[in-house]
Amino acid sequence: MRMSLGKEDLVRYVTTQLNIFFPDGKRIRNNDIGMNIDAVMEDMDFCFSDVNDKYFPKNSGDPVFNHLNSDHYAMFLYMASNLIFKERNDVNVCTKLFLLNKCLHGIDVFYEVNLPKIFLFAHPIGTVLGNAKYSDYLLVYQKCNVGGNKDKYPVLGKYLSMHPGAVILGDCVVGENCKIAAGSFLLDMDLEDNSVYIGNPRDYVIKKSSERNVAWT
Repeated sequence: MRMSLGKEDLVRYVTTQLNIFFPDGKRIRNNDIGMNIDAVMEDMDFCFSDVNDKYFPKNSGDPVFNHLNSDHYAMFLYMASNLIFKERNDVNVCTKLFLLNKCLHGIDVFYEVNLPKIFLFAHPIGTVLGNAKYSDYLLVYQKCNVGGNKDKYPVLGKYLSMHPGAVILGDCVVGENCKIAAGSFLLDMDLEDNSVYIGNPRDYVIKKSSERNVAWT
């Protein structure tokens, strides 16, 4: 992966932000991030390799990570928080990475939530991704929400696209290559493969489409 900052500079950049945003006396040291940075960037490289978007360019075939691209950086902060939680259970570091992402990008994805290996944030301001079973090639835009209803959580298939304002809550099994249209709300309802859901629980239409989102290679 080609990086706008070297790994050591990126670690210092993140650490400085965390200590400025959260001056609680429990300072984050470079090694708190640095000991996992190789694994995080490997995950980033794997994820970005399948993205086909002008804001996720490739240089001689290698994905490019730009710390000043907010979508890139939001994905990085989530991946770092999730990986550090799994590897070391360092709640102080994980919580601050999660909160930094929330402060900078307005996205709420807790470090215990397991997004798939391949996903894409597209200017995801106001998006909340909670407990669910996620699958690869997940695309979420702004103001999207995934979460539970009555202690039931969604199961989401591959190639799911959630357009701006889309919501999936509760006991839902969503098949592969489905799209939730902008402003639509799926509640306690299953979708077959290749479905486009438009509407809300009281008034909805389901159309069929086998086309995959152009965001993926």
